[in-house]
Amino acid sequence: MKYIFLFVVLCGALFAQTNSKLNLAYLILGKDSGTVKSSESLKTAKKSVGTAILLSALLPGMGELYAGTFNSSGKYLTMAEGSFLVGYIGMNSYASWQRSNYKEFAKSRGGVNSASTFSDDYYADIGSYSDIKQFNDYKTLNGEFSKLYDSQRDYWSWGTESNRKEYRNMWVSAQHANNNLRFVVGAMLLNRLFSVINAVRSVVAYNKSLETVSENNFINKYEISAYQDSFNSLNLSVRYNF
Repeated sequence: MKYIFLFVVLCGALFAQTNSKLNLAYLILGKDSGTVKSSESLKTAKKSVGTAILLSALLPGMGELYAGTFNSSGKYLTMAEGSFLVGYIGMNSYASWQRSNYKEFAKSRGGVNSASTFSDDYYADIGSYSDIKQFNDYKTLNGEFSKLYDSQRDYWSWGTESNRKEYRNMWVSAQHANNNLRFVVGAMLLNRLFSVINAVRSVVAYNKSLETVSENNFINKYEISAYQDSFNSLNLSVRYNF
């Protein structure tokens, strides 16, 4: 019975001192110089959401590269951007080529004045009417006098219906190419938007992981220190008279 009493006293003293050390460790959080340094290091190690947004807006995938998730998701967005860019360059070149073709065709087959520069509306109109007289007659009939073309400066005449249709097909092909360019630009914008959202999520997850690791390291540090101090500094003097 006496030995049990002695054992209980020793254990109680050890637990009380250890618990005191642990409580002290948590109380000094934010006050201890080492903890302050760790907090400052944590702030420095954190990544900026604004930087991730800017990088993804400039080039999809770069925000993920900054956040450390390029291999898992960012590289696919960068590859998609490269494909869109190649598609845009190709379609834009094709559209420019088609525009040059139908303008040259209008000059050689339709008698369009090569010394004048015309609007896009003009090149659209000449593909729908056989000559300038037919166009002006139609506009006059409908009272659209402001849309009449000058018979000398704006002259055209296709001569045959086949010439007009051939020109019209060339003009339509160029318009389709221009419309496709808009779709490509839209896809590039959506790719950037998705990259921005993904990069922000990656940065937030990264910063949270830093906070968790830092918090766990702090607790482990002071738990170990508390237990070590407890065992090293525990001094009990117990006398028992047999």
